[in-house]
Amino acid sequence: MMIEIKEVTTRAQWRQFHRFVNELYEDNPYFVPAIKIDETPTFNPKKNPAYEYCETIAFLALRGTEVVGRIAAIINTKLNAMKNMKEMRFTRWDVIDDITVSRALFDAIFDWGRQRGMERIIGPIGFSDLDKQGLLVEGFDQLSMIITLYNHPYYALHLEALGFAKDIDWVEYKVFVPAQVDSRIDRIATIAQKRHGYRLLSFKRKKEVIPYAKEMFHMYNHSFGDLYGFCPLTDRQIDVAVKQFFSLVSLDYLYVIVDKEDAVIGFGIMAPSFAPAIKASGGRLFPFGLLGILKAFRHHEVLDMYLIAVKPEYFGRGVAAVILNEGIKKAIANGVRWAETGPELENNDNVQTLWSGFETEQHKRRRCYARSLIGS
Repeated sequence: MMIEIKEVTTRAQWRQFHRFVNELYEDNPYFVPAIKIDETPTFNPKKNPAYEYCETIAFLALRGTEVVGRIAAIINTKLNAMKNMKEMRFTRWDVIDDITVSRALFDAIFDWGRQRGMERIIGPIGFSDLDKQGLLVEGFDQLSMIITLYNHPYYALHLEALGFAKDIDWVEYKVFVPAQVDSRIDRIATIAQKRHGYRLLSFKRKKEVIPYAKEMFHMYNHSFGDLYGFCPLTDRQIDVAVKQFFSLVSLDYLYVIVDKEDAVIGFGIMAPSFAPAIKASGGRLFPFGLLGILKAFRHHEVLDMYLIAVKPEYFGRGVAAVILNEGIKKAIANGVRWAETGPELENNDNVQTLWSGFETEQHKRRRCYARSLIGS
């Protein structure tokens, strides 16, 4: 039976688009669905501020009435102008193991991109650096995080058959919690605070963080600005990010460092792993997903590292040590076995050197692929 490609335009088609990936991985023990209330607004221009500078399209692949694949494409006009390039992205690509389905889906977005003058495509990568990105190429037997993608091994074979090649990799680590506080990190943190006047802020309620929240993410824009595929967040995007992150964060694992003038110079955001709870609830927070999350807040052996950022001018000046030292103390007190990093660019030495004094296991690798759209 022939494959039919349909642009996603109706509410019913969007339901199929979001539901397909959960159905495809229904019996996979390592797949964790997206949190529904975060994912479904992503392609709604009224709810996603990235539409101020992004153009998108989404397609379903059908065999008869059965959905057998999906894909979306993004043109980030702001980033293209900043970098003087003509590049598009693909995201939310999921497919059965049939190369003809993948070819039909990619042909559809290739045509769309060429019509708009695009010369190159990369992916999987989303609207911003806070979106899920990178095709899993190692670690298929590891439970996914709620902030990362999961995919079957055949996805990479499909991309390579369609002319894609590696552009860059991200790696992920388990960072094992030591039995006691690291005396070296504790010493560096103590000296840095005394010498430079750094302060680690303490919060009793989440609303106390709000006055610092926008400054944290503006600093994040500054710190991550030169990294692969990064596009600075707008104030409206920061508002969304604050709502998403702080709805799940535990104050035990929220660290904000300020200087003598009370300006934010570094922060770390971690949380108990909610992956088992979200997996069990099928991505729904209400009612059972929320109960699982509340249980994870009380009892957890695994932490997820969402973000660690330091102002570039403070690299190597003890800010990261203050964050790590406090994180180790809280993790030991709460009986945590390991913390799992989010994806880190393989060439980002600034973040990977943070783990040099710990026992680690590099357990996942994910890849951004690229190919030309010219002459093919």
